[in-house]
Amino acid sequence: MKKIALYFLVPLLVGLLLTGCGSTATNDQAKEPPASQDKKAILVVSFGTSYPDARKACIESTENKIKDTFKDYQTRRAFTSDIIIKKLADRDKLMVDDPEQALTKLQQEGYKQVVVQPLHIIPGKEFDDLKAVVDKFAADKAFDKLVLGRPLLGYQIDSNNTKDFDVAVDALKKQLPALQEKQIVVFMGHGTEHQSNTAYQMMNDTIKQANLPAIVGTVEGSPTLDEVKASLAQLQVQDVTLMPLMLVAGDHANNDMAGDEEDSWKTQLKKEGYTVTPYLHGLGENEAIQAIFVQHTQDAIDQLNK
Repeated sequence: MKKIALYFLVPLLVGLLLTGCGSTATNDQAKEPPASQDKKAILVVSFGTSYPDARKACIESTENKIKDTFKDYQTRRAFTSDIIIKKLADRDKLMVDDPEQALTKLQQEGYKQVVVQPLHIIPGKEFDDLKAVVDKFAADKAFDKLVLGRPLLGYQIDSNNTKDFDVAVDALKKQLPALQEKQIVVFMGHGTEHQSNTAYQMMNDTIKQANLPAIVGTVEGSPTLDEVKASLAQLQVQDVTLMPLMLVAGDHANNDMAGDEEDSWKTQLKKEGYTVTPYLHGLGENEAIQAIFVQHTQDAIDQLNK
């Protein structure tokens, strides 16, 4: 009789155990959100460069700093320059997406929350074009949440906030050489016809307030090289260190700033009697500048999570 009871009891207990285990597994799965709900990405956008060493030292280093800081996010890259994208594809077989392509891929892969962080210096035309792309994806509701971060000097996004300039000047201090009397640094910015060109004069004002031996000029905007020359004459300096106020030391830095051509800044200033030393390192190599872009990414994430 006992054997018969055990014969029926054992399968019953096993069945109950299996049922209980199955129930627990089902409940646990219900508590876990679908993988797509967790998919978050940061798209790091820069103009790009065709100089491999500059790309690694300035762009990749900044991208990696962002990637290492925000480990819960997938980090992707996009360049805004079609010319550079094509050149890299043709010359190096290196494929880089533009912002629209990169965002389309993120949408197709099921990402739900996306931060687009530009590595631009000012909110000029390149930034406006990027914003138009982001706005299009936002209007199409391509993602649950989509936020555009601000560039290095993002003052036009919040006109009452000039803190970005103070922070940027503090970061620039870390790359200045030890200067003696009658020595100065001249930063070369890109310049633009866009209204955001006023950022360069604001940088000059902030540098002056910080009592730094430095001034800012631009290649394609103002202050012009002639204005730089006038400032140098007024300051009665003798030695000039040229530094790019650009993310990478690319074509402008190597040719317009430090080239041997007649119209380069180095040649022009030497003609004026100055001793000229070029510094061919982009801002992206400056860890303090990298930290600013990390903070701007954090600010964008904070906005994303509101």
